[in-house]
Amino acid sequence: MNEKRSAVLLFGAAVALVVGFLAYNFIAALSVAVFLYYSTRWYYKLLAKLRLPAGLRGVIVLVSLAVPLILLISYTLAILAIEARQLINQYPVIDVASDNLEWFGGIEEFPELTLQGIYQAYQAGELDVFVTFATENATFLTSLISGFFLNLFVVIVVTYYLLIDGTRVRQWLLRFDDEAILREYLEAADQELETVLRGNLLNVIVTSIIAIAVFQGYNLVAPAPAQVPYPTLAGALTGVASLIPAIGMKIVYIPLAGATAAPILTGGDQSLLVYVLGFLVLALVVVDTIPDLILRPLFSGEATHIGLLMLAYTLGPVVLGFYGLFFAPIVLVVGLTFAQTALPRLLGAEPEDDGLHRNQLQLDDF
Repeated sequence: MNEKRSAVLLFGAAVALVVGFLAYNFIAALSVAVFLYYSTRWYYKLLAKLRLPAGLRGVIVLVSLAVPLILLISYTLAILAIEARQLINQYPVIDVASDNLEWFGGIEEFPELTLQGIYQAYQAGELDVFVTFATENATFLTSLISGFFLNLFVVIVVTYYLLIDGTRVRQWLLRFDDEAILREYLEAADQELETVLRGNLLNVIVTSIIAIAVFQGYNLVAPAPAQVPYPTLAGALTGVASLIPAIGMKIVYIPLAGATAAPILTGGDQSLLVYVLGFLVLALVVVDTIPDLILRPLFSGEATHIGLLMLAYTLGPVVLGFYGLFFAPIVLVVGLTFAQTALPRLLGAEPEDDGLHRNQLQLDDF
């Protein structure tokens, strides 16, 4: 009997190692998926009031996330294309590139950034240099593109099935609960993760709306030479940057103010700098400071310290890379919740008496 048990344990350990290895290789995608799951679960539950099937609710949640993101990326790419064309026409970009990049030699002008312009340039052989460069680096480019879409696929699939099957995972874990410690810990961690991560998504949305309104309002008052470029895009990016506390939004509105002030400093009316200074004050107070003081405590969790959460968002990307922005706060919440709920019980502390038998179902269980 012991030999059979040992064989099963060894097999289970081997399976766990394989699963752990795969999870480690997709840690970025899994971190984003868990982040999106807890950020949107409240929306998924809200749709249940419409008596929609679980699968349809999951699709609606994912589409609701994808459409604004696609619009934002498309808007950004369109603006970059326009600005790139203006830069090429205004400055000797082709000459500089030809002198410093061997593969770029022979290009006399860029094609029009339209489908027709690119197709005509391809027929005329003007894109041969770019085709050659892509061919020589095909392995790297293919790996980069395929890796991106593979991780995107993992994010979509994991988020979708967490939304519709998250309850089954919880029930499976509770099968190993003998002393109600696991139930208490899972409930606390689950609730805290939803509160913290949902709060961050709401903070991004509200901050984006405030920033867009403030930037658009400023442009209505400021004269044309002192108006900020692309206020809608800048406001949306400011909301996204608010995920990084303390310095996040500043990486958007400070360069935006610099781009607005540059033409004035290089030959415009110097008195218009007062408007740029007013924009900085407006962005710092109305967009950055006030929402951060009011919204962040309102949207933060009940058990996770705001200071520690700020450190997790700030240091996570520094230590772990991009995915640390999502992974670090999840680890922080899970670890703090364990220290506050399960650890005292494991060390012998008596559980708080809520007047219910430990096996008695509570309202949240339904």
